[in-house]
Parts: sequence; structure tokens; C-alpha cells
Amino acid sequence: MNRIDTHHHAIPDFYRKVLRAKGVEDAGGRALPEWSVDGSLQTMADLGVGTAILSVSAPGTTVFPEAADAAGLARDVNDHLAGVVAAQPDRFGFFATVPLPHVDASVSETVRALDELHADGVVLLANNAGTYVGEDGQDDLFAALDQRSAVVFIHPAELPGPAIPGVTPWASDFLLDTTRAAYLLVRNGIRERYPNIRFILSHGGGFVPYAAYRLALGITGDTGRNPTESLDDFAGFYFDTALSSTAAALPSLLAFAKPGHITFGSDWPFAPPAVAQFFTAGLESYELDATTRDAIDRTTALTLFPRAETTVSAAVGPESRHKP
Repeated sequence: MNRIDTHHHAIPDFYRKVLRAKGVEDAGGRALPEWSVDGSLQTMADLGVGTAILSVSAPGTTVFPEAADAAGLARDVNDHLAGVVAAQPDRFGFFATVPLPHVDASVSETVRALDELHADGVVLLANNAGTYVGEDGQDDLFAALDQRSAVVFIHPAELPGPAIPGVTPWASDFLLDTTRAAYLLVRNGIRERYPNIRFILSHGGGFVPYAAYRLALGITGDTGRNPTESLDDFAGFYFDTALSSTAAALPSLLAFAKPGHITFGSDWPFAPPAVAQFFTAGLESYELDATTRDAIDRTTALTLFPRAETTVSAAVGPESRHKP
């Protein structure tokens, strides 16, 4: 029970009703699963997780095109998740939802969520109604995040444009969506100008670890930037293991990410219990030294969320804390 899960979703009942009222029954081609606090706690016990950082997945607030409506939904989501955390601060944290692509409203909700609700960070969808994180015009938001040394969880959404028949978005397009956002954050200098922001790329970073050298060369061809600098920016992201801890994906991720930049992620409840357990078993069976394993399970997350030190200790308890 010493893991910290940085990729653990919540689907509050009122949020589900909003989506259904807008005709949204799935996320990325996967039907909206059931979620409850008790369900989270059971999954956490099954996966050896002491603390989960809750976040709302796609489509976020983009079901409302108007800024005021999107901001209202973000506020309701954040107030709800703050209540979940307040009820069990030893088990949960949360990433605040913000109403991108509406930058001014996003800045206001970021400030409120981090300063007043004490959110553990912010979740940004890689694209919000077709506008990507890292595009021009978002500096006010990044400045607010940088001033607070915020953790920013980048989560994919469906790609802008028509879906391809037979291609399930969550299975492939989500990885490209994350990669596009990461590319823009490096290409447009966000990583350089706002060094205090700690970005976590979901699902092992999409294609970033595997294709980073190609991405860096693309940035060089477009901007003239030294590819070594771009590679350093890409490697400096944080990455979670959600749906990515396999014998094919882990070697690339471990070889590319800077030491201490990988966190544990389950992707529950969008990853059903059997799927979450499958990928967790892949992580457990992979040959890692004790320091690297502990870093993925908890110590990297503790550098991002220091308050989780006490919550993990409380969840583990004095006896089980020392069990292998």
C-alpha cells in the first residue's frame, strides 16, 4: 500500500449527467465507466496504492462552448473533488480541471483551485476543442502555473477531426494527442520560459520516448534550435506508467526519461480492474533495481506532492509499512 497513483480518474455523478445531457456517452471510444469513492478505494487496495491523485478525463469542460458555462462546470468539478479529498485526505489528492480553451477563465480557476482549494495540481487536456496546450496565447495561464511551481498533468482527448472507422481513439489517437501537446510545449519554448512547472505526460508520454530524436529534429528544421536542447526538454517531462508498463514500452521509457521522472499510474476506472492489474503486474515483473522501483511506486511522486508523505504513511500503517 505504498504506491502513489498519479493517473486515477473520477467521474462524479453530476458530471456524468452533464455529459449525457450533451449526448456524450463515452470518452475516446470507451463507454463511461462507473465510479465511486468506494470503488477507488477497492482498486487502490488491489493495486497496492496508498494515495490516488484524482482527475477528470476527456472531454472535460469542452462540452460547453461558452466560457461562463465551461468555467461553471470546472468550478463544480473542483469543489466536488476538493470535498472528496477533505473527507479522506490520507487517501486522495486531486488535479483541478480548468476551462480551456478559455484562457482568462482558466487562469481564474487555476488560481482559485491552487490557492483556495489547495489542489495538488492541474489537469490540462492535450487539446481542448481543437486548441492544443502549448499554442500561442496561453502565456498568462503558464505564468500563473509557474509562479506556483504547479504540477500539470497532460491528458489526451480525441483528436480534432473525424475519427477513422475501426480506429478506437483511446487505443492509438490518445497517444498522438499527448505527443502533439508535448511537441508544442518544447517547440514553442514553454518548457524553457516556465521552468517551475512540472509536466506529467500520461500513458508513458504517448510516442515521446520512442520518437524523441525525430521530434527534436523536426523542431530543429522548423526553428533552428539545437536538437540536444529539445531532447533535454523532452526527457525532462515526467511520465506515468498507465497502460504502458510492458516489456515493449518500459525499456524505451526507462532509457529516455531522466532519473526520477516516472510515476505509477493505473488509469482506473477507464482501465477496468483486470486491465489495471495486468499492467501493474507487468511493472512488478520487470527487473528493476530497488531504487528505481521505489521511485516509480512513490518517491518520484513525493517530490511532486510532498504532502503525500504523511498520507501514504497513514494508509500503509506502522505494521504493513515494513512488509515486502
